[in-house]
Amino acid sequence: MHRLLSAALVLAAGLAGSCLAAGYPEKTVRFVVPFPPGGGTDALARLLATKMGDYWGQQVVVDNRGGAQGSVGTAVGAKAPPDGYTILLAHSGALVINPHLYDNTGYDTLKDFAPVTLGTETPFILVVHPSVPAKTMKELAQLARQHPGQLTFASTSAGPQLMGELFRLTTGTSMVHVPYKGAGPALVDLLGGHVVISFTVPTSVAPHIRTGKLRALGISGEKREESLPDVPTMKESGYKDLGEAREWYGVVAPAGTPADAVTRLNAGIARALAEPDVQKRLYSLAQKPAPGTPAEFGNYIRAQYAIWGKVVKATGAKAN
Repeated sequence: MHRLLSAALVLAAGLAGSCLAAGYPEKTVRFVVPFPPGGGTDALARLLATKMGDYWGQQVVVDNRGGAQGSVGTAVGAKAPPDGYTILLAHSGALVINPHLYDNTGYDTLKDFAPVTLGTETPFILVVHPSVPAKTMKELAQLARQHPGQLTFASTSAGPQLMGELFRLTTGTSMVHVPYKGAGPALVDLLGGHVVISFTVPTSVAPHIRTGKLRALGISGEKREESLPDVPTMKESGYKDLGEAREWYGVVAPAGTPADAVTRLNAGIARALAEPDVQKRLYSLAQKPAPGTPAEFGNYIRAQYAIWGKVVKATGAKAN
């Protein structure tokens, strides 16, 4: 009797999955973004949400849940029902760095998520308020040495925080770290001169670099960005270790989400990232589309988790 019941349950689950594949999605999909509006994650999520909504004839609604450098929203995504109707913007800092910085993030990166696809990769960029006299990274390091503990650097997530810590370690300087919940609030204070340095991503600061409201000193990556050709790479500036780091965004679902829903999501995101208007918009923000299979993204997450764990240990950084 118990065996018959177990077999019936397995068959029912299989039929449910088939029904999901036939009509998915049949209602609104919630797209959790673990940061406030105004940053790279939000920009990507809204582009994808619009396109997937058009493809499916169902709304994809962006739900911004900022806090704890992305951990709050990421935990929301982890704990959502695994029915295919909640997806999460996977942020490299929240997913593979925060677990090494925080004692308890509220999620297990390696167990609580079903990878869907890598979305985009983007460089880190070092910008300063025009009141800072430094014109290069070397000059900034010299200035920081002359004024220990007086220069402030903003971070909006774990990646930028670690970039600041790596710069401090590499240059033997002391700077004050000021954490923010997201790119929007940090940008307001940076433009106002309340903080004077930021390791961030180009999405929110590129327009202000072009108008002279902010000065860019270096950008990570192997070569200069086409959208910001006058900004030297960090490697050019003599900071090889910093120059190899990049931030990435992708999409995951709660662990246990039906495989056919993951497949449909993967196909929709890949299709959106191939659209010329989406690519044009992303390239202007220095985000490079890099979609792949769920398995490839799962392997990438595990590798990045190990790499950043070593970096956190080396810097001695902790969330604050």
